[in-house]
Amino acid sequence: MNIDEIRTHFPITQQFNFQNHAAVAPISRPAAEAMAGYAHEMAEAAYLHGTYYRAADRVRSACAKLINASADEVTFAKNTTEGICYVANGVQWLSGDNVVSTSMEFAANVYPWMSLESRGVTLKRIDEEDGRVPFDRIASAIDRRTRLVTVSAVQWSNGFRTDLVRLGELCKEKGVLLFVDAIQALGVHPLDVDAMNIDFLSAGAHKWLCGPEGVGIFYCRRELIGHIHPSEVGYMSMKHGYDSERMHIDFHDDARRFDSGVYNLAGVCALGASVNLLLSAGIDQIQVRVKHLTDLLVEGLRGKGWRVHSPRTASEWSGIVSFGSDKHDLQALRKHLRSEFKIVLASRLGRLRSSPHFYSTDEEIRQVIDALPGH
Repeated sequence: MNIDEIRTHFPITQQFNFQNHAAVAPISRPAAEAMAGYAHEMAEAAYLHGTYYRAADRVRSACAKLINASADEVTFAKNTTEGICYVANGVQWLSGDNVVSTSMEFAANVYPWMSLESRGVTLKRIDEEDGRVPFDRIASAIDRRTRLVTVSAVQWSNGFRTDLVRLGELCKEKGVLLFVDAIQALGVHPLDVDAMNIDFLSAGAHKWLCGPEGVGIFYCRRELIGHIHPSEVGYMSMKHGYDSERMHIDFHDDARRFDSGVYNLAGVCALGASVNLLLSAGIDQIQVRVKHLTDLLVEGLRGKGWRVHSPRTASEWSGIVSFGSDKHDLQALRKHLRSEFKIVLASRLGRLRSSPHFYSTDEEIRQVIDALPGH
């Protein structure tokens, strides 16, 4: 992996030491060029060349490759939440059903399920323990009325990574659906919806995928597509949606049944450009690179007396490193690092959070460590 070459695709490196990909990441240069190309063509020729919906199909295939799915199992969403809502509002729930989740979930993976309480569906949120969600607690929470388990692949606050292979096996054994909020993992960690027995997955593009806000992907296992009723129905949901003389309800047989109207084509093109960049680098290699960078960071933090709150075992680590101190004003320190050193970190739940990507350098990691006060 040629880091110098890769960094040319991320212009932000010319101004900032950016380590906040778990928030809103910079879009890659190919993504920016794809958006600009779309804007230019639409300004010059509107829709007359007719190229962009064919391009969207190629992006769909690239996104499917990223998670080892088939293209007909993938469609686009505005954001992670929209994909979650496709399922939360599309399952034919019965009063007394329950959904199992965790206390660590970001709000996007809470409210859609919480809203089902008006339909008699209970949300059971499993408590964390020392920044982890014990597998046995999830297993114990699943009962005969559990219809679905929903978890984040990587937790937003401290980077705890769920063992999706083990959880997928459990859900399959129990006959329970598995939904994965993948926004904090997709683009860094290999995700295989088949090997992990994932039934549904949703992820926005604006974090580790280095794409724009307002676009993302939604996956639905082929066998379940006909069992999830589209909560938003429009002409693009239909096989003959463009034919005004054959106007009747006849949904697509693939994931396009969840479409309603036109796509955010500028966003889709940008998403495709960034996904292709990541695929060309190799997700396996990206994961190795991010592991190296975060290991270097953790070692340096601990060496200066900072407390690292992120799990770092082989199965639990991620690109998110949360760290804290009782001796410093962390909000003031975060602002100081940005203004004085152009280091971009986040502050979450009373801790600092670093989330470097594969194009970050060892030198940038050391700069953070050197800039932090000791204990």
